[in-house]
Amino acid sequence: AATAATRSVMRAVRVFEFGGPEVLKLQSDVLVPVPKENQVLIKVHVCGVNPVETYIRSGTYARKPALPYTPGSDVAGVVESVGEHVTAFKKGDRVFTLETLSGGYAEYAVAAANRVFPLPDKLDFRQGAAIGVPYFTAYRALFQKGRAKAGESVLVHGASGGVGLAACQIARAYGLKVLGTAGTEEGMNVILRNGAHQAFNHRDPNYTEKIKACTGPGGVDIIVEMLSNVNLDADLQLLSCAGRVMVVGCRGRIEINPRDTMSRESSIIGVSLFLATEEERRECATAILGGVEAGWLKPVVGLEYPLEKAAQAHEDIIHSSGARGKMVLLL
Repeated sequence: AATAATRSVMRAVRVFEFGGPEVLKLQSDVLVPVPKENQVLIKVHVCGVNPVETYIRSGTYARKPALPYTPGSDVAGVVESVGEHVTAFKKGDRVFTLETLSGGYAEYAVAAANRVFPLPDKLDFRQGAAIGVPYFTAYRALFQKGRAKAGESVLVHGASGGVGLAACQIARAYGLKVLGTAGTEEGMNVILRNGAHQAFNHRDPNYTEKIKACTGPGGVDIIVEMLSNVNLDADLQLLSCAGRVMVVGCRGRIEINPRDTMSRESSIIGVSLFLATEEERRECATAILGGVEAGWLKPVVGLEYPLEKAAQAHEDIIHSSGARGKMVLLL
């Protein structure tokens, strides 16, 4: 087998036009990127799949990459080579990324050195690919934007996916009372094993009443919301005084009554990892790597697909009956 040094081309998924999952095209003649100054070239072992990648691919998201492009930001693998001025990493290091420059659905990916982190030995590559966007987003939603404090309660709405499980683990470790929702019995069991004190099935027509019974008249302090276009109106009825809904995911419009925020002086706060400052990203990384070290941060890997099934993965992440961990592509 040729190495990257002798190989100039690789397999990668390319998008030439915005549209449905079928626009993801696997090509075997894509040039292997070359790391420039302050960049790292990674031999990708596993790449995570995030819902946001489907929104970007469809062309409906605020950020539109220039076509053609390769999707994917969360990769785990081994450093192949480094550009000038990179001293933190060397060839052979196990790493994971938060973001790539060339796209992660590929055999090799280039990332800025400050978006690359050492992958601790206690995690495998599949788990490594499940850290980046989910855990950084969950930490940002809870603490940098949500101002969560020990002793408060948090409802993670859609808790069995990548970001949801990350939020459950982090919130539990930081001393919050954690409630979670999932759409299947299996999903509910997964969230209970990963930090939630109580789980609710959001397909149960009375589930919001059960949450209210659990929280009492005080309501819930923070809601981490993965599907705000469906749940935001109901979320506003569940909040405590000065409670806040953190909007992490949305797939369309919704009608709400702003008066529901007045009666509790509650807040609706959007969360975007892309807007984090360098300092905020470093804070996230420190907390997350500390969690791996302490043993409470254990990424849960869900469905696994080969690279050539990327389109199927995009179909399933939006339409599957219920998530059970982070979806990944294996290379």
